[in-house]
Amino acid sequence: MKLLLKGGSVVDPLKERVLRLDVLVEEGKIAALAPQIEAPDAEIISIDERLVCPGFVDMHCHLREPGEEFKETILTGTRAAGRGGFTAVVCMGNTKPPADSRAVIEFMKRQVETAPVPVYPVGCATKERKGEELAEIGDLAEAGAIALSDDGNSIMSSEVMRRVLEYSRIFDLLVISHCEDRNLSGNGVMHEGFMSTLLGLRGIPRAAEEVHVARDLILAEMTGARLHIAHVSSAGSVQLIREAKSRGVRVTAEVAPHHLCLTDAAVQTFDTNTKVNPPLRTKHDIEALCAGLRDGTIDVIATDHAPHTAEEKEVEFNYAPFGISGLETAVPLMWEYLVTRGVLSPVELVQKMAFNPARILGLPERVIEVGKQAHLTVIDPHLKLPVRVKDFVSLGKNSPFDGWELQGWPVLIIVSGEAIYAERTGAGEKGD
Repeated sequence: MKLLLKGGSVVDPLKERVLRLDVLVEEGKIAALAPQIEAPDAEIISIDERLVCPGFVDMHCHLREPGEEFKETILTGTRAAGRGGFTAVVCMGNTKPPADSRAVIEFMKRQVETAPVPVYPVGCATKERKGEELAEIGDLAEAGAIALSDDGNSIMSSEVMRRVLEYSRIFDLLVISHCEDRNLSGNGVMHEGFMSTLLGLRGIPRAAEEVHVARDLILAEMTGARLHIAHVSSAGSVQLIREAKSRGVRVTAEVAPHHLCLTDAAVQTFDTNTKVNPPLRTKHDIEALCAGLRDGTIDVIATDHAPHTAEEKEVEFNYAPFGISGLETAVPLMWEYLVTRGVLSPVELVQKMAFNPARILGLPERVIEVGKQAHLTVIDPHLKLPVRVKDFVSLGKNSPFDGWELQGWPVLIIVSGEAIYAERTGAGEKGD
């Protein structure tokens, strides 16, 4: 099949420019780029001033399968990803059973065969995610795990974390670290500060994250391994990562949209959809996270999509699980809060959500060049729509953004040359 995307502007994260170009896709690859392309035998999709971007990659989500399919399945999660503008997702291994064995990774790979977008599974760093004994890392690598992580749990033992990093080098696997000192976070449910005191809820101090960020940076420097810090939330963590990068430590980092859009003040409603780990912090932390995005300290924006059922969330705040269903709101949230407010340019947003995640994970390069695989995300920068959680494709409706009017929605994705989502109002009209 040939596809011709006409009338759009192509975002180039390498040359850092936006050019008005038509895009011809043939046999799954970019066949031509030019201001005007004529291809009578191609299916024409009118882009009309929208942005054609390299396909977005979410390098941190939870798809719950196997074991908790009532929360999400690989199929529903990847449908949500496509609707949210993502052409590939990386799923964490905190399933039931956990992805600490070849069998679970192979099961995930079989389920992925029917998914609308590619899924790359992360294997557990330790057996049963207990942080005590290393998983069979060689088996996980051979089975197709793209990285190692006990995400959802921190590895409390520094000795075990050292060994994980050392073994990861043998198989050239990225280690994704959930940085949380559980001795400091304890039974906390929100950020420790004025608001937690006012609301009478147990707090989680910034130090619970920062202590482990500092430790893992030291161990990464010692071992020479590749370390990725997940869901950074505090100003202190940003500074620690910035300093480590200046020393040449092989570290990258990500931030989730909710940590850029919400502060701990959102918890005043006692809406359990604002309960996340790490917790929503303060305006000061958001300013530091934005500065980290601008100067390259933070490389990636990832959703940390964590779907839960309504029954689990509709309980007292202390008893609700942590997590936000984030795949379907990430792109417009980041366009609204980062691009329209001048924090990042469209090119920089594409670097954080497409180019950098693929580069860090070793996936096919997310650029729009002749001969490259056609993984594309089309954004309408002017489209304003309200978030309607009831219409989420994801089984997880646990979002604090219901009713928010946001600008800059994804309207089309193309995966290996196939247009698999063109549903949103006014998007992707097909011509003759």
